[in-house]
Amino acid sequence: MALSLTVNGDRRASAADPVTPLVDILREEFHLTGTKPVCREGFCGACMVLVDDRPTPSCLMPAALAEGSDIRTVEGLGTGDALTAIQVALETCDAVQCGMCFPGMVVTLTHLLATSPEATRDDIRAALSGNICRCTGYERIVDATLSALAVK
Repeated sequence: MALSLTVNGDRRASAADPVTPLVDILREEFHLTGTKPVCREGFCGACMVLVDDRPTPSCLMPAALAEGSDIRTVEGLGTGDALTAIQVALETCDAVQCGMCFPGMVVTLTHLLATSPEATRDDIRAALSGNICRCTGYERIVDATLSALAVK
């Protein structure tokens, strides 16, 4: 059975087994390696993608459940000269550490900025509760998010 997925605005086909985790198809077939399969249990947030504009751990989603949905990975959010406000803020505030968790954080924070334009420091912390970073204390990430909210 061929799967038909819309990823970053493009229709793509996959011959993978329908129960294959979405993260594996994104990385191995579509070569979208920003999505990281770190814990494979849905608690670290490194594999977060937007499925119909909702943050979703792609390691837990069988690809067949993504069929008919709009999937956006970190690669589909902003690139090169067209970075998003949160991408610019994270760079400007020097919030990026090793980079393993950051694609998932960018996805999560993109959703937060779109749905909560007046988010507070506590709202940002709550939104990031599903994203684990072992390199930082999160304060620069929260500051960068507040900075991005001010730009909007």
